[in-house]
Amino acid sequence: MPASNSSNSGKSAVEPMTFDQLGVPEPLVRVLSKDGKTSAFPIQRDTLPDALAGRDILGRGRTGSGKTLAFSIPLVARLAADEGGRVHHSRGGAAGTGGLPRPRGLVLAPTRELANQIDEVLNPLAQAYGMRTCTVYGGVGQGPQVDALRRGAKIVVACPGRLEDLLRQHRLSLEDVEIAVLDEADEMADMGFLPAVERILAQVRPSGQRMLFSATLDHGVDAVVKRFLKDPKVHEVDSATQHVDLMTHHIFETTQAAKHDLVRTLAAGQGKRILFTRTKFQAKKLTKNLIDNGIPAAQLHGNLSQRQRDRNLKAFSEGLVRVMVATDVAARGMDVSGVDLVVQVDPPADFKSFLHRSGRTARAGHSGDVVTVVLPDQRRDTRRMLRMAHIDAKPVEVTANSQEVGDLVGPHAPLVEGWSLETAMAGSQGSQDGRQAGSRGRRSSGPARRRRGHDRFDRRSRGSGRGRDGDGRSPHRKQQTDSLDEDRPFDGRRRHNHADSNHAVHAGGHRGKGNRSRVNGALGRDRHNGSRFNGGGRGYRDGDRRHRGGKRRRDDNPFRQAKSR
Repeated sequence: MPASNSSNSGKSAVEPMTFDQLGVPEPLVRVLSKDGKTSAFPIQRDTLPDALAGRDILGRGRTGSGKTLAFSIPLVARLAADEGGRVHHSRGGAAGTGGLPRPRGLVLAPTRELANQIDEVLNPLAQAYGMRTCTVYGGVGQGPQVDALRRGAKIVVACPGRLEDLLRQHRLSLEDVEIAVLDEADEMADMGFLPAVERILAQVRPSGQRMLFSATLDHGVDAVVKRFLKDPKVHEVDSATQHVDLMTHHIFETTQAAKHDLVRTLAAGQGKRILFTRTKFQAKKLTKNLIDNGIPAAQLHGNLSQRQRDRNLKAFSEGLVRVMVATDVAARGMDVSGVDLVVQVDPPADFKSFLHRSGRTARAGHSGDVVTVVLPDQRRDTRRMLRMAHIDAKPVEVTANSQEVGDLVGPHAPLVEGWSLETAMAGSQGSQDGRQAGSRGRRSSGPARRRRGHDRFDRRSRGSGRGRDGDGRSPHRKQQTDSLDEDRPFDGRRRHNHADSNHAVHAGGHRGKGNRSRVNGALGRDRHNGSRFNGGGRGYRDGDRRHRGGKRRRDDNPFRQAKSR
């Protein structure tokens, strides 16, 4: 790349610039101002003029540096400027016959959490011009995503795996995409998504604008830059190996015997904190240990369904729980404000993971602390990792009662015995419902019997059917449909295994009992994949082989009768 095309953040020391001064359109300035954003961060100040002018952008910066707004603002502004001269069609602005959705903006992200967070930033900006956005990722049903595309979403925020699935099904076309963005490209490379990313970018409009944001250019990211970006303007702000001035690192060396008490003490403070483990099993075990010791905690890892992950992340974001125990893959892209402390219960495998973990605190100008707990046999690898990350912190030998630990943790939060996240969430929802019900009660003076009947109806109608959870699926149908394995791509792609009990097609909609006569459809065709069994095929479900009285059904099939003789 030509040297004249690059800029660095040596300008970071200059006085802040407002979005209006950077040429951001007035409708977007108003939206940003309502959210308390008036001055641009360094990477936004450096990239916005070029991005708004339509140049390809290569932005390099650490996590939490404000990259999302750096590409969201020009993405919306440039699409809105061109929207007036375009012909509107019924389905997603489809340019051809058949109403195939044809979005005009595309953002690719490595994880579902990051995709949702990008959409939360992007959607208010798009709404200022009457444009719709939608998210596309795996781990959840594709129906609502396809419906959102058909309703006319102009900008799609997607994970590569599910987007490729929809493209193969001809659910949308990328031929009209004028602006494509790759966020956290280095993470997509680490997760094995770059081949899918290249196939997707090959389908968008060749003359369109590309913006790529990445902490590093290794593992094939440089090849994507050379192939798809045309004479890009390079902006590097706070490189991936540069730690934040407001972030304080602590290296606590301890023994295996003292480690458990130390971790519990670090989790016992009053502010929000995230505890990182290497494996899903360790995350689950540590969460249970903390709860058993009176410290409310939630977990975030790949064995949880998308609904559970969203619930736990919401509880942490809203302060219903102060401690989140997470794995590396699950926390990529997690952006929660107000995290005071990050605890690396086990040092990560590489310095990039170390920096991504650390980046969950000291975000957007706030201060934060990062603790790395090191056992004797981990000291050499940890020292090497810290050198690569350019972290200069002196190791200190500590226990749970050490002065350094007490000063860092501060006052302890009260212990809560018998706590569970489900109860806390239900109590929070119940208090909101109570306030709403009280408001209704003041307006209405109907008889108590009528109100009780209404409440019973309301409780039944919260799900999609009798015996179903709020997301509309029967509890025994949910099982592991949404669960993820951190050993496979994290946006929900999975290998098809016909021995898997979740491979059956849900035809006809099972609603518990009363399904004894349903022998056609997917439930009848695929008897041995778990659809007519429970417990992974170990026994028949109630009602499939026996009548109410416990008698076996008579088998009138002469071939099976002859075989049994």
